[in-house]
Amino acid sequence: MNAPAQAPATSIGPPLWLLAEITYRCPLHCAFCYNPTDLAATTEELGTEDWLRVLREARAAGSVQCAFSGGEPLARDDLEVLVAEARRLGFYTNLLTSGVGLTEARAAALKEAGLDHIQLSFQDSTRELNDFLSHTRTFDLKQKVAAMIKANGWPMVMNCVIHRLNIDYIENIIDMAVELGAEYLELANSQYYSWALLNRDQLLPSREQIERAERITNERRQRYGDRIRIFFVVPDYYETRPKKCMNGWGSVFLTVTPDGTALPCHTAKMLPGLSFPNVGDMGVREIWYDSEGFNRFRGDDWMQEPCRSCPEKEKDRGGCRCQAFMLAGDAAAADPVCDKSSAHHVVLEAVDRAQRADSHALREAPLVFRGPAESKRLIAEAREAARS
Repeated sequence: MNAPAQAPATSIGPPLWLLAEITYRCPLHCAFCYNPTDLAATTEELGTEDWLRVLREARAAGSVQCAFSGGEPLARDDLEVLVAEARRLGFYTNLLTSGVGLTEARAAALKEAGLDHIQLSFQDSTRELNDFLSHTRTFDLKQKVAAMIKANGWPMVMNCVIHRLNIDYIENIIDMAVELGAEYLELANSQYYSWALLNRDQLLPSREQIERAERITNERRQRYGDRIRIFFVVPDYYETRPKKCMNGWGSVFLTVTPDGTALPCHTAKMLPGLSFPNVGDMGVREIWYDSEGFNRFRGDDWMQEPCRSCPEKEKDRGGCRCQAFMLAGDAAAADPVCDKSSAHHVVLEAVDRAQRADSHALREAPLVFRGPAESKRLIAEAREAARS
């Protein structure tokens, strides 16, 4: 890829949202995890002082919201220090967690540090399926953590990734969220990147399942009214137009990975031919405004047809660059979710497999659960394929 000319700083807004992926370490092994499948290759983590510097630089560049994520961010024993500095700087802070590692003592310390809210993930409403999907025994712990969140006065925000294996129980998931006192529930249908892409045939719901889930979600919205706000995110594969990737490449979101690589979205590192800077080598402001990686897909000079002349291009910005690369083999192509894309047939074929009765055999294939051992195997297989 050839880098475009640097975009003038005056035409680019600030990086309003900082996603601090402070570690890839995680006790869960979810088959739909968005962490990179080669996570075993990332063994280095930024130290406390480096993260404190990143927070200061991001705030100076205009960031106003900071989400601490991973992996499991509670695996870092300096999390409270980072939260306290973020609060001192004026960030609104959010912790995205499985709940593993949140004790009463740590909850009190995070409250003292000024953490604004916690988003707690569940995998299902039953112990059996929740623990199967995470490949860990965490359901009872999550129930206790939910109570802990309420006891500390944080807004109760619950997240559950939805896919073929749990979508038929969506009413139970919503009811559980209400019972736990959640004010917000995000039913985020799995997006097919990283580990979820490996398991797509096992995870992609049928159209009938999606329609039923939407109907039940709307019924529950009416039943519970103002007691809970429910967000239902339809999987891209069932749309005819793509979503605007991260609200536009390099327009709002700045992700910093555990080793300090700065990205316009959390999966962009997969894109070939792009150089993404490290916060150890370049300041946040310079990364945001001047780096080749962040400028590559800003504006529309990079667009190919049909995006370049499409009257809807300002709405979706051509869709997701990572999805374009994964499904069309070209990061500058139209997102194949769009029915104008020449690669749209790839999406239609995946959807067709999800509808057909004989796809049951595909779904019986073993799930690939996220973890270092599986990651090392996948890295070895990729290297072997590259040599052959």
